[in-house]
Amino acid sequence: MAKRKPSPALKAFGAEVRRLREDAGITRTELAHRVAVTPSYISQVESGNTRCRKDFAQRLDHALETGDQLTASWARHLRAASYPKFFADYSEAESSADLLRAYEATFIYGLFQTESYIRSLLLTDDAVEARMRRQEAVLQVRTPPTIGVVLSESVLRRCVGSPTVMREQLEYLLEASHRDSVSLQVAPTGYYRGVSGSFNIATQATGDELLYMETATGGITSSESEDILFVVSSFTMLQAKALCVDDSRTHIRKVMDEWSRE
Repeated sequence: MAKRKPSPALKAFGAEVRRLREDAGITRTELAHRVAVTPSYISQVESGNTRCRKDFAQRLDHALETGDQLTASWARHLRAASYPKFFADYSEAESSADLLRAYEATFIYGLFQTESYIRSLLLTDDAVEARMRRQEAVLQVRTPPTIGVVLSESVLRRCVGSPTVMREQLEYLLEASHRDSVSLQVAPTGYYRGVSGSFNIATQATGDELLYMETATGGITSSESEDILFVVSSFTMLQAKALCVDDSRTHIRKVMDEWSRE
């Protein structure tokens, strides 16, 4: 697998982290200890090979006693880097959320997509890199958010790329479903009142929430309480009618075996 090249935005932020760390006269190991991550993660951030969350930038500022320099740098370089305008606000909310909920009617949940699956969906290397950085920013942190996902059964059977890509993707989906912070369910094909397409909800520790809904032309975001209440109610109903977590894993294995015979 070819190594992804750091984007200019990631490299600029990483250079700022390295400069401020060196100005403070501390090593990567010492900084890693102060912010409770591994030295290798600090190295990845400084080299521009990973996209950290906003709260991590805030922790770096606290550890380095740099006020809000890195938080401001994160907002300037990484807040909306490589994301479509309609998704940029949600990507920021997602990267700092304590709870993420999603219903996916068409494709595998974005945070759980394999690189091969992503490359089959997206047209440019920049778009692929942006999605993979999005995964890193949310999942590769010390305390990842709680994630509840309901997938339409049709998502598992829709061929994206090839049977080999699908088999690899479903195998990874099973792996993701065993993480302590993840609840993954499959909704049998059918009619669900009030549900007409995919949606995502990001909930912050403060209770603030942002809704993202897919449309034919891209998507829309909303923080309106009426919109969020409607979608949260729909999600609760979907969870109740979907297969339980264990039965969902069994169903994913069954479909994975079918892809193996293609």
